[in-house]
Amino acid sequence: MEKVRDKLIFVILDGAADRVCKELQNRTPYETAFKPNLDWFAEHGKTGLILPIKKGVAPESDAAVLALFGIDPYQYFVGRGSLEAFGAGIPIAPGDLSLRTNFATIREKKIIDRRVGRTLTTKEALILANAINKQVKLRFPFIFKPTIQHRGVLVIKGSFSDNISNTDPAYTQRSVSVKSATQNTLQSSKPLDDDEIDNLSANLVNSFVEQSYKILRNQELNIKRLGKGLLPANVILTRDAGVDLPKLPKPDGKWLAIVGMPLEIGIAKLLGMQVAEFKSPEMTSPNVYDHLYVSMKQYIDFIKKVLEKNLDKFDKFYIHIKETDVPGHDGHPIQKKKMIEVIDERLFSFLRKMNVKLCVTSDHATPCCLKNHSADPVPVLMYGYGKDKSGRYDEISAKAGDIGTIRGVDLMKILEK
Repeated sequence: MEKVRDKLIFVILDGAADRVCKELQNRTPYETAFKPNLDWFAEHGKTGLILPIKKGVAPESDAAVLALFGIDPYQYFVGRGSLEAFGAGIPIAPGDLSLRTNFATIREKKIIDRRVGRTLTTKEALILANAINKQVKLRFPFIFKPTIQHRGVLVIKGSFSDNISNTDPAYTQRSVSVKSATQNTLQSSKPLDDDEIDNLSANLVNSFVEQSYKILRNQELNIKRLGKGLLPANVILTRDAGVDLPKLPKPDGKWLAIVGMPLEIGIAKLLGMQVAEFKSPEMTSPNVYDHLYVSMKQYIDFIKKVLEKNLDKFDKFYIHIKETDVPGHDGHPIQKKKMIEVIDERLFSFLRKMNVKLCVTSDHATPCCLKNHSADPVPVLMYGYGKDKSGRYDEISAKAGDIGTIRGVDLMKILEK
């Protein structure tokens, strides 16, 4: 076999790791998927398992990705809101209060769907955001920007505190782990300490959310959605406040990130990587899975073009595929299996021809049976770093791989050897 080039391609398949699913005859999507290229890399490389944070912790996406790049989330706190705003191209200064947001559906404060059933089109999100930016009145200037599908960011300009609670009960502020929501009721943001700036920051967020509800519930667009049997996008949920972007240790080498989601763009920039940004296509219909396959295929085509053009200019490449996380949250194992097959056919067949080092893993597992992140270890594949007898890439085979079980923060140390 030809000697592998000393170039690394690092691929994170977001939430692709899973548990056995009854719809797949008690196997995982990885086990059942036809993925000859990933399995070829496993046969000629080695596999193992990663605990993204540590045993028993179901990680938040931002903490997990940073950990995989060697950043200990218990040592460095980075507010996800700041990362998302940074990645979305909003200029932020120290003290600006940045929050990740969702368009959501509530009825009498009960959260019916925190993602509007994943049916909100790009055009609809822009129309609703425009109404919010024109009609919400706060004591301080703010920017509300929809990003992709139901997602968005809110930045309130000034000198504020991120020591406040979330209005979305599914997330715990200043935490590296997710939780199962014990209640599904819209929350008021609260100061986490008896501090004047904490109180001001929480009150501003509450005012924004309350005003957004009054504005959105009466929008003609939402009335039309109800007439079509679609959920209305009638409130903005906020979470993961941040007020600064700290300096973080940088991974070794010259990196190019080929990414498209605001969070991953923000992380890549914060880690000093050059970014080739994929512009996601507009979502034009309420069928999210039709949109996801179109977006994923366009993204893979973009990846291939960028790699071909830049392979000799950089040492390492970071690729993050978000789509595989969605069917886990929605409880659709067959869709996850299908996505893995598409990625194998379109991306990993191409990477086989490049003859470079490869690492594939997930930032976390998103088991379809839970519809949420879990603390399960995720499989990892390394090609160009020796060979073991595992032979396939899936959660079960990886248990027997020579890599063993490692922590996320130790991955880059191994890849840099």
